[in-house]
Amino acid sequence: MASQKRDRAGVPVRRGRAVLSLAGLGLLALALAGCDQGQAMRFGWPAGVTVQSQWMLRLWVDSTIAALAVGVLVWGLMFWAIIAYRRRAGDPEIPVQTKLNLPIEILYTIAPLLIVVVLFYYTAVVETDVNKEDANPDVTISVVAFKWNWRFGYNDQRGQDGHDVETVGSSDQIPVLVLPTGKTVKFIETSEDVIHSFWVPDFLFKRDVIPGHPNSFQVTITQTGNFVGRCAELCGTYHSNMNFEVRAVSPTMYQQYLTLREQGLSNPDALEKLQGKAMRYAVTTHPFNTDRRDTSAS
Repeated sequence: MASQKRDRAGVPVRRGRAVLSLAGLGLLALALAGCDQGQAMRFGWPAGVTVQSQWMLRLWVDSTIAALAVGVLVWGLMFWAIIAYRRRAGDPEIPVQTKLNLPIEILYTIAPLLIVVVLFYYTAVVETDVNKEDANPDVTISVVAFKWNWRFGYNDQRGQDGHDVETVGSSDQIPVLVLPTGKTVKFIETSEDVIHSFWVPDFLFKRDVIPGHPNSFQVTITQTGNFVGRCAELCGTYHSNMNFEVRAVSPTMYQQYLTLREQGLSNPDALEKLQGKAMRYAVTTHPFNTDRRDTSAS
């Protein structure tokens, strides 16, 4: 009978490969457990609805693949060393001691540095792109935060009173911010009192709203829908209820909405005329109870 091929340490090559394959399959199954195909391809990254979120997704996926490649290499070397150099009968009590291997030490010092430099470079590139703002965006929205609600203004869109068209939230009504898809939208933020933070989870982005220090950012929404927005900075009693809603619509419907607002219709009336009575108010969140004696969850 032909002898089985072995490595230099005497371990059957086929058996070693089988162990490594099983270990790799086990790790892959663990990583994908409980995930659908879309989540698996994103490696746990949330599904964003803006162009900018797709740039961040690409950075995350590429970084994860690079990390997995390094991990597989390291795990493979570990398992190979465990199998190939395990102690056998007849081996000396203490194995041969290797005090210095300069090439290997240089390799495992320089390689991690190169990995960090490459990751830092691509992170800086994506961060710069996400923070980039066009000189002439398609839509400019003013965001004014106050305890504990929001006021949104559609710059250069005049109502019948001659002022910018605005949507203001109250304890009875969640402010609904209507935005077009496929257009660059710039937000200019200010606060009337304390530090707040404008956050739409589906944008995968937030930016602080600071008194006396206007902030701005830009997004391009890629799909229609209703997306809840929140304040992400502790700002007082009703911080957790300081919500709003972004309603992303087609560019055509957005222009129709602005026309209705310029004609003097209120935000709910304009939304009802365009989308029906069920869409008159926010659908992703609800107004909060201002009775401080009520301890039930809002």
